[in-house]
Amino acid sequence: MITFDAKVSSPFVQIPGPPPPKGSLIEHDKALGLWVMKLPSADTVVVKRTLAKVTEHPEGLPGADETPEFAEHRKEFWSSIKPAHFGVKISSRSILGLFLWLCTGLFIGILGGFSFGRSLLLKFPELFSIGLFRKTGPTEEEVRSASFKMWFIGRGYSDSARASERGSKPDKEIVTRVSGPEIGYITTPIVLVQCALVLLSQRANLPKGGVYTPGAVFGPTDLQKRLEENGMSFELISTRTLP
Repeated sequence: MITFDAKVSSPFVQIPGPPPPKGSLIEHDKALGLWVMKLPSADTVVVKRTLAKVTEHPEGLPGADETPEFAEHRKEFWSSIKPAHFGVKISSRSILGLFLWLCTGLFIGILGGFSFGRSLLLKFPELFSIGLFRKTGPTEEEVRSASFKMWFIGRGYSDSARASERGSKPDKEIVTRVSGPEIGYITTPIVLVQCALVLLSQRANLPKGGVYTPGAVFGPTDLQKRLEENGMSFELISTRTLP
């Protein structure tokens, strides 16, 4: 989160239509050809807080000393953002891959609750992650050759009238993807540096102060363009009408 000095508020977000089905813990996504598993993640909380802030301020947060042009752009940008249910899942081409992540999560959840367990996790990360992590960390070659992909699957309504109909089901699906180089050692520093550059170069167009999520602060800025210029990709994969 981007931290200034203010009180955090989180109004209830009213989302049209029924909530998405809970589904199974592990399931196969035929469209992506991947096995997916629900993942408890701070990302879910951050997205919900962003949407809550947009609900509270439908035109976005005004900049401390923003230009009229940016103010108009900000209002136009946030008018296109609608509230949504959001959840995170981890994926793998095989169900065995999900099993490894599940075991790792269980070990961390159980052993991370007391000091001796944490010391075991730190001393033997390869053992308790079934080889997913190791104490020495990745080699430079492994970092250079790694990459990440995140799919965003959105299901909703083609118009607001349909969303307000009692018992109506989503009739539209959009799939997008964010990808880039190795996510921890390369992509994370890229994102942090570009956020810092936006803060330095566009401070007048950003909120005066507060405790905000990155989306609420950087949404209408040129951050996405900057990330694309530094190796990340934001793609629209497909749109389709649901039966």
